[in-house]
Amino acid sequence: MADLRARIEELWVRAPELTPRDTDALEVVTEAIGLLDAGSARVAEIDPATDQVVVHQWLKQAILLLFRLRAMETIEVGPFEFEDKLPLKRSFRAGGVRVVPGASARWGSYLAPGVICMPSYVNIGAHVGEDTMVDTWATVGSCAQIGARVHLSGGVGIGGVLEPAQAAPVVIEDDVMVGSRSMVTQGARIGQGAVLGEGVILNPSIPVVDAESGDELTRGHVPPWSVVVQASRRRTFPGGEFFLPCALVIRRLTPGQRHDKAQLNDILREHGVAP
Repeated sequence: MADLRARIEELWVRAPELTPRDTDALEVVTEAIGLLDAGSARVAEIDPATDQVVVHQWLKQAILLLFRLRAMETIEVGPFEFEDKLPLKRSFRAGGVRVVPGASARWGSYLAPGVICMPSYVNIGAHVGEDTMVDTWATVGSCAQIGARVHLSGGVGIGGVLEPAQAAPVVIEDDVMVGSRSMVTQGARIGQGAVLGEGVILNPSIPVVDAESGDELTRGHVPPWSVVVQASRRRTFPGGEFFLPCALVIRRLTPGQRHDKAQLNDILREHGVAP
């Protein structure tokens, strides 16, 4: 893989001069994208020694080069027609993946065994872990990293971060539940086992606040095994007082605690939040 990385990095230097006529370059890039598609490589992962997100920048470069090197083509799927540079992902049965009509995933994304995609969309470079549910009208953006046993509820938007190449994508760790219509973007991170209530907006500029202490935690990073809801904080500006959004941690779960829907609904009602 080190040799492939070196060839991608060399092509990246020459990117402005590359065109779809450069078939040798396309062959190299296609090999790299094939690794993403098979789950043999991923754009980003958490270093267990430091707990930091490590971005494999050369794989992002490969994706960007792919768009430069592939020409537009007409893709026909049953009665549907698409006009795009990338084919759709295939061989779902062989991968142990259930894909409901109306769902689509681009080639270069990885869906692990046990993944279920309701009518939804998964973009290139995304990595979706085993037994994860991508529910109706949920979107998994380019390069987003979704863990195992995650539930992305209806209408959830997971943002893509393709450029700049060194930027960390959205990372959602194992056993997370993301409530309907929540938006997680710009490289935000949700720790293992956390629960986001409906309509939570999370990005690196959004404060995450502990409801018990009032302390502001790391912005854009939901702690593991916590229940979080959308809230707002009063802030004073020259023009007056305004309420700015924040994500409020209302409960800490026991590590390893399963997501019991009835129990979670009780927690939300206890804090005056509609389940």
